[in-house]
Amino acid sequence: MLKIAFHPIYKHPLPLGHRFPMEKYELLPQQLLHEGTCTQANFFQPEKPNDKYIVAVHDPEYYYDLINITLNQRAARKIGFPLSRALVHREILIADGTIKASEFALQHGIAMNIAGGTHHAFTNRGEAFCLLNDQAIAARYLQSKGFAKKILIVDLDVHQGNGTAEIFQNDDSVFTFSMHGKSNYPFKKETSDLDIALENDTDDSNYLNLLKNTLPKLITQQQPDFIYYLSGVDVIETDKLGKLSLTVEGCKARDRFVLEQCKLNEIPVMCSMGGGYSPDIKTIVNAHANTFRLAQEVYF
Repeated sequence: MLKIAFHPIYKHPLPLGHRFPMEKYELLPQQLLHEGTCTQANFFQPEKPNDKYIVAVHDPEYYYDLINITLNQRAARKIGFPLSRALVHREILIADGTIKASEFALQHGIAMNIAGGTHHAFTNRGEAFCLLNDQAIAARYLQSKGFAKKILIVDLDVHQGNGTAEIFQNDDSVFTFSMHGKSNYPFKKETSDLDIALENDTDDSNYLNLLKNTLPKLITQQQPDFIYYLSGVDVIETDKLGKLSLTVEGCKARDRFVLEQCKLNEIPVMCSMGGGYSPDIKTIVNAHANTFRLAQEVYF
């Protein structure tokens, strides 16, 4: 069965007019249930994980500043959300959702998180709507438990996974691959193990050709025993924060290719949703829902 992390806390209240589409976290599971892609049995609620799994990735001083709401104002502003205990608790639960989904992926081949993909969280700071790096925390968890040795992170959000790149910059056991918009945020890029920077207005054909020429070779070269997939839908042409020109169908074809490669190679995959900022919330929800529809189609 496809197992999906979700908690009502994922939809966090924000000031009126905030550009982050927080409502997608409530609408997406509703859509999946409404159309019959999922039933309630597919969903599980994350809980608070042991702090040791978080500080295995994040600087303890930074983490305790977060949970005590003592982060300095400049650092708090970079996060982009008003800092509160509820917000930090939300991020902790998202990380646990990714940890537990990773364990389900080991059992079922794939598992997912309705939220996550917080790839702009660095070892000692957060930025751009990311406080804690869920996939980095889960990757370290799997390694600490002996469930995986070599991990591949496939980050196809429109923005570079700069925090993830920094966290694993000196670690050969986690290979970071980011394919992103060249002129998108972050404007100062970090160095992933493999970065593919795309020109503005890259379309379906060019995007998919690049991906198809890259991912199979990468899997062959790296021989990972677990894959994290960050499936941001901010690559589509209507996105307010992206500069690429994929159609919703092109984005779906991207997801299909990644999931089929994982299945073909019998490598468990855990998917975090990442960004999506199209003006029409229906576009965002539909594009994200495609990833779940494909997971069911390809695996179950």
